[in-house]
Amino acid sequence: MAVTVALRPCSGVSPAASGTTYRRPAAAFVGWQALAPARLRLSSPAVRVPRAASSAAVEDGSSSTTDTVPTPKVIIDQDSDPDATIVEITLGDRLGDLLDTMNALKNLGLNVVKASVCLDSTGKHIKLAITKLSTGRKIADPELLEAVRLTIINNMIQYHPEASSQLALGATFGPEPPTEQVDVDIATHIDIYDDGPDRSLLVVEAADRPGLLVDLVKIIDDINITVQSGEFDTEGLLAKAKFHVSYRGKPLIKALQQVLANSLRYFLRRPTTEEASF
Repeated sequence: MAVTVALRPCSGVSPAASGTTYRRPAAAFVGWQALAPARLRLSSPAVRVPRAASSAAVEDGSSSTTDTVPTPKVIIDQDSDPDATIVEITLGDRLGDLLDTMNALKNLGLNVVKASVCLDSTGKHIKLAITKLSTGRKIADPELLEAVRLTIINNMIQYHPEASSQLALGATFGPEPPTEQVDVDIATHIDIYDDGPDRSLLVVEAADRPGLLVDLVKIIDDINITVQSGEFDTEGLLAKAKFHVSYRGKPLIKALQQVLANSLRYFLRRPTTEEASF
């Protein structure tokens, strides 16, 4: 099925003010439909991340020659559409139409049902509405969501290698690792807010790394907290997540909020230790 790509001015997408951490206030989440009654699944097999075919497949975009490389952003939004997972990709004005990326997503068993491109003062924003090919529904598996994220970042780096040094995942996929290192103690922020009569809003900011989305959901799941829906943003070296969570259909009480925050903080701040050091 052919996907029509619409070009339009951006509405509701504006450059963040200095010091602003998230795109939308927490209140914007009130009333959004949850994914499903059951918790997000963590039992799917490992998903291979397809790589871009070749740079010759780039449609109509080419890397800009300006000195300043814009901050790459990939936003996975499970809230704004009840039927599809929305992905937004931004890299200043350097992105092409990403047809190769859409083909790579199809190799994951996904269908791009709608695509749009909008322009504003920050550059080009590409939005894709994605569903599972087998069900026609939005993605509920965090491992598949992580595969989507890594696929998009991998292809972005393939066609725009200058973005490699701006992404934490550039060390994994790119020709050049990040030029800056993030202090995990400083970068890690965890906040939990009441968000209506039946859920809470968990906001996490941390240094990005492969598998982070799956790990976060697993930690939440291990405490028997239900993840209803949310948004996961990759913004340069950082990952920013918002999850709507509940415990037995109710918001998290203060004691459970503290347990969740401590568990996430321990996981995100703990140092990685090489096996050879034992």
